[in-house]
Amino acid sequence: MGTAALSSSVIPANFALAEVPGGADGGWRPEGPDTPKICLDIASNHLEEATMRGVKQIGVNHVACGGSPPIPWEESQIRSIMDTLKSAGLTLGNMMIGGFPNTLYGRPGRDEEIEKVRQSIRAAGRAGLPVIEYNFYAHRATEGYYAEIGRAGAGLTAFDYDRVKDLPPLANEGAHTLDEMWRNITYFLKAVIPVAEESGVRLALHPNDPPAPISRGSEQIMGSVEGWKHLIEIVPGKANGITFDCGVTREMGQDPVEVCRYFGTRDRINHVHFRNVQVRVPNEKYTEVFLDDGQVNMFAVMKELVRQKYPRLIYPEHPRALDADRELPRMGSSYPGGGAYVGFVYNVGYTRAMLQAALT
Repeated sequence: MGTAALSSSVIPANFALAEVPGGADGGWRPEGPDTPKICLDIASNHLEEATMRGVKQIGVNHVACGGSPPIPWEESQIRSIMDTLKSAGLTLGNMMIGGFPNTLYGRPGRDEEIEKVRQSIRAAGRAGLPVIEYNFYAHRATEGYYAEIGRAGAGLTAFDYDRVKDLPPLANEGAHTLDEMWRNITYFLKAVIPVAEESGVRLALHPNDPPAPISRGSEQIMGSVEGWKHLIEIVPGKANGITFDCGVTREMGQDPVEVCRYFGTRDRINHVHFRNVQVRVPNEKYTEVFLDDGQVNMFAVMKELVRQKYPRLIYPEHPRALDADRELPRMGSSYPGGGAYVGFVYNVGYTRAMLQAALT
């Protein structure tokens, strides 16, 4: 059957190997300096050999570290993390920074916190860490998450704003208006972005996720694309960028490809989260689903990232819960209906295929 399918009557006489996608040898174009780089997240305090080996086995060469050290970071700490990852053939491309609640809420003590952030940025620059990611939530409405059942019993993560819209503010957070939060982040950015520019480090602010209109009494500065656009205008410069999340973009009822193009042409995408959703009511009701099963055209997003020559990390996050993960007692997820390693294997394979096809 194979011989018949490849007979000379089917293959044109002028067919050449050079016509095969990827080049004369028919190979795929690999990740390179000017392409997106698939990554997975490993907490900096959980760099066990087995964990790093599991990441490397599925073809991932780059890591974003959550669970980072307390601020201020020291250059030696960052280099130690980088060296440990390097021993497993992995490269650190992003670390999450936190630990500045007074800065979030504009309270006394924020100047001391900001100085610790500035010291951390300088340490990252000296160590060669290219990107630092951060959040600026007044409150994250995670109480609105719940589990749904997907295909063949797989776990999905859903959000319903009705579950959280009447919850009161928390005593340690309070309630904050948009104007307050914009003032607070403006104060922060004007203090840290010049240091980031000098240090050769980019900052990536993750959007509000979930993008609920009100979260325990507080408005959300990064709960709309208009907010994302305003953020990058506060302080000019490539160091003042965002984590582009195509799933959150669709959760807000926006077109991920158009939004990707807007920030990509301005070189303000400093990190990428790659996931898919089914939205029922923008900002309020949606379900995080398998990458192949949502309303985001994942291939179109990947093609746009490649067209923009986006060269930093892309994280296929929020894996779905599969039986193979559920049977492993050490595996778990912080999200209802969320998966673990086997789910990540699926996400990485799908994302790798999207990237190879887009590069070709």
